[in-house]
Amino acid sequence: MSNTAVNEPTDLIIVGAGIVGLAHAYHAQRRGLSVRVIERDSRPNGASIRNFGHCCITAQHGDLLQTAYRSREGWRQAAADIGFWAPESGAFVVARSEAEMAVVQQLNAERGGDAVKLLSAAELAGKLGGAPDPQIAGGAHLPADLRVDPRTTAGQIAAWLEQRDNVRIEWNTSVRNLGGGIVATSRGEFRADKVIVCVGHDMDYLYPELAERYQVQRSALQMALAPAPSTFTTDAAVLTGTSMTRYDAFTAMPGAAAVREEIYRNSPELIDMVANVMFTRRPDGTLLLGDSHVYGNTVDPFLDEWWTDRLVGEISKVLGAPLQITQRWQGVYASSALTSLLVEEPDEQTRVVTVTSGIGMTMSFGIAAESIDTICPENASAIAAG
Repeated sequence: MSNTAVNEPTDLIIVGAGIVGLAHAYHAQRRGLSVRVIERDSRPNGASIRNFGHCCITAQHGDLLQTAYRSREGWRQAAADIGFWAPESGAFVVARSEAEMAVVQQLNAERGGDAVKLLSAAELAGKLGGAPDPQIAGGAHLPADLRVDPRTTAGQIAAWLEQRDNVRIEWNTSVRNLGGGIVATSRGEFRADKVIVCVGHDMDYLYPELAERYQVQRSALQMALAPAPSTFTTDAAVLTGTSMTRYDAFTAMPGAAAVREEIYRNSPELIDMVANVMFTRRPDGTLLLGDSHVYGNTVDPFLDEWWTDRLVGEISKVLGAPLQITQRWQGVYASSALTSLLVEEPDEQTRVVTVTSGIGMTMSFGIAAESIDTICPENASAIAAG
């Protein structure tokens, strides 16, 4: 149990116990900082538990790619320390047309065969098991990607952190105001040398002007759960052609526009619902299926049954097996048309960190490491190396 006293000032306060906030707490305690995490809920319950659990390293692009690889190392270290499920199983990219295969080949040419391993149609079909879509033209394996179970991982990290002597988590505690190292909450004031705010799509509640400047909205998505076919046993994530319209490494390829045009020509509804047709298997053998996207400052909570049916039908076609839905839910995360990562410092002691695209799980440990580097620059290189 943490020895950090209730009213004792700490080196760092983290607002938000989602995966980004918890990753900051993990890196901070590893550097020897005293940490207090403030969370309005009684457990992680937001975007961090409603996703695919796919750490999509290879599909990042530009400046974020290096951070993604650093995040991968953070995930691996945390899994070793804490013991949560994190297979380094990679991801499969399924190409079902010549246009989609061209994009996969272009990414292979840019990144090399170690990062993007091309697969023939027969090889990929063998990975999927059963009788997958005969239209599969080939694809690739992205070995750097890894998996976690979104339903359990954030909770396991939080429970482990609470056992550290230098960490305290204040559950069921809402923030009313903050600035200058002082955080006023429903349980009184807390003080720290530094405060990092990681509240995701709820950033506009604390910093409305910042949210407006970066055009931060909520992205709502529809997801579902089904038992996996007995022939599908891989822990790797599975991406499809619609994923090539979503992830920056694919959209940066010369053939990306042709893929989008082809999908719109053949299945315009998938583009209209901003679909990312993909799926991943949980440790219990169920499949996480999805997803669609709707954007707004406030999003309706209502799920469109036809959209879910269309997504699940497309996944069933890829697998060549029917799927029986057992759960449906709405995920919500922050989105901005201007940036995938928002980092601002409203004052000298406060840092706001919000992932403004659907890569929070992927980037969390890399972003957190970079943030803590700013607080502990003297040992940043040593920690990053070891």
